[in-house]
This record gives sequence, structure tokens and C-alpha cells, in this order.
Amino acid sequence: MSELNAAVAAGVLPSEERFGELLRSIVEVARAIFHARGSSIFLFDEETDELVFAAVASPDEQSLLGMRMPSSTGIAGWVLSSRTPIVIEDLANDPRHARDVAEKTGYVPHGLMAVPLLHDERALGVLQVLDRPSNSRFSLQEMELLGLFATQAAVALDLLASARKARGALEGAGDVAAVARVAAALDRLDEDRRDAGLALLRELERVLTA
Repeated sequence: MSELNAAVAAGVLPSEERFGELLRSIVEVARAIFHARGSSIFLFDEETDELVFAAVASPDEQSLLGMRMPSSTGIAGWVLSSRTPIVIEDLANDPRHARDVAEKTGYVPHGLMAVPLLHDERALGVLQVLDRPSNSRFSLQEMELLGLFATQAAVALDLLASARKARGALEGAGDVAAVARVAAALDRLDEDRRDAGLALLRELERVLTA
């Protein structure tokens, strides 16, 4: 993507807040469908090799957003590196469980189901659901359903990464930023006003290239 294309993309892509709302809606619905204690999405930050809390379902846990840990940590780290879904009913006896990290979040789960967020062969993060009711167990069918949620989350995370890259290019693009703002403004206009705006730009192009 050229600087100009990146700048234009930065002008028309949804904000990070919109992506955050989408990710939160995914974990909230996942928690509700599975009648789980909690649900969360981790984003894999390749630059720092860390997993970052990108969405949590519980309103009381929103302070966890942005919390980081090494990408190899715990069950989430194992799912990320292996790209393999997993169901664990007894975390206390699983050596991969990072209890110390769970304690820092304020909640230590007893069981979980987790799936990797994959997009174009890349592992973008992990979606997990914590603690079903005591009389319920995770099933293969539920794992497949969680995989559908993971697909949605992976698409959102890929778009978020593209938006961040585009905005990064925009910040250092100088006058290109003005082009991005004009493109974004035109995109928001109704059809008649957009046609008038495009006509004005064509006239400006004619004057500049004469």
C-alpha cells in the first residue's frame, strides 16, 4: 500500500473505539451463549511478542484492557503458538496454566475453552471462555461454535491492524494528510454533494496540471 492509499484508508476506516466495541460484543455474546463466568480476547503484538487483553465481557473487568504478558504465557500462549483449540475442565492440574497471571487479573478460573484467532495463516490472538456452570461441560459442538466467534474476531483484529498501519503512515505523511481528510469528507457526503465535490477536485486538478 502506497503512502497515499494508506492515508486515504486511515481517513475512512472506523476508529479503534468501533473495533473495541465489536470485539467486546463478540465476547459478551460468547459468554451469554455458553453461560460462562467470563470471556476474553487476547491480541498478539508481534513487535513486543506479547499477548494483550483486547476485550473482556464483564463490565467489572474493563480495567484489564491493555494488560500485557509474554506471548508464551499460560493456556492462551499455548493456543497461540500451537494454533490449536483446547478444552480444559481442571486447570489446577494442568502445568500450562499460569495461575500467577490469573491471580493478577483478580479471577482464577477452574476450566476454560480457548481457540486461536487465525487469518490468512497468521495467528492474531486467542479467544477464550471461562468456567461453565458446575453441571455443564464443554462439548465438541460448542468448540465449533466458538470457532465461528473466533473467525469474526480474527477479521476484526486484521482490520484493526490495517487501520493502525494506515494511521501510522498518515502521521508522517505531511501534506498527504490533507488528501486523506478530503477523501474522508467526500465519502461522508450525500450523492449530490459528493458529485459537486468531485467536480471541484477535477477542476483543481486541471488548474494544477495546466
